[in-house]
Amino acid sequence: MRFGVNLWTWISPFTTEKIDYIEKVRRMGYDWVEIPIEDPSLIDFERVGAVIRDAGMGVSTCAAMGPDRDLTIDDATINQSGKDYLKACIDGAAGLGSGIVAGPVYATVGRTWQSEGDQRRRELERCAGNLREVAAYAHDKGVTLALEALNRFETSFINTTEQALELVGVVDSPALQLMADTFHMNIEEKHIGPAMQQMGTRLVHIHANENDRGIPGSGHVDWAGVAAAIKALNYDGPLVIESFSTEVKTIARAAAIWRPPAPSQDELAEKGLVFLKQLVR
Repeated sequence: MRFGVNLWTWISPFTTEKIDYIEKVRRMGYDWVEIPIEDPSLIDFERVGAVIRDAGMGVSTCAAMGPDRDLTIDDATINQSGKDYLKACIDGAAGLGSGIVAGPVYATVGRTWQSEGDQRRRELERCAGNLREVAAYAHDKGVTLALEALNRFETSFINTTEQALELVGVVDSPALQLMADTFHMNIEEKHIGPAMQQMGTRLVHIHANENDRGIPGSGHVDWAGVAAAIKALNYDGPLVIESFSTEVKTIARAAAIWRPPAPSQDELAEKGLVFLKQLVR
């Protein structure tokens, strides 16, 4: 098992100039770091990847889907922008030595209009067609897309494991799999553990977050159910904490972080790591 933290916990956007955060999380005891890719042009992936390798750490990446990166809407220009961005993320992941691009790789965060019946089927088919192209590109680069379901306040498209499995099944590519995020699942799933187990071998990445994005273990997420699912699935991939700082106003607004999720972000990362190691020992 590898234990990681997303650098959004402290900063946004990540740029090459903020490379010292990699050593910061290594000193905390982490053996994995997650690099958020908001603007691929701001990161020298080869240089950052070399630092991560020299630190003896593993690495994943995550995507940030904005209004011009939506694969579901009937707008070919925006669809193409989304595909171009995801391909740049895939190139970046490959440059870092990462095999994972995680996130809601289907639509802008904040897509909260209701679509049912024929409209949803059209959006699902459009999204699947766009993702099929991106997944083929990822496969050629040796990278896997880990698709994330978001809670109802951040998207109306993919909220549950069942919906995520439907989309992944339609795309039908080995380079498109699933991730579990306990923050979102705590809102949308009846029971987190069984929902994780439903992912089966498609589960390739986990964001181990508390219900308020605070210190894991300090809230009411069903961590016993999470641990049981990890054991049942023989999951041996990374457990990554993903939180956000109120000091970074743009991303705090996007993630609705209106107050600090912990006394300090360092304490969140340090105590969260202790809890996760105990959870799966």
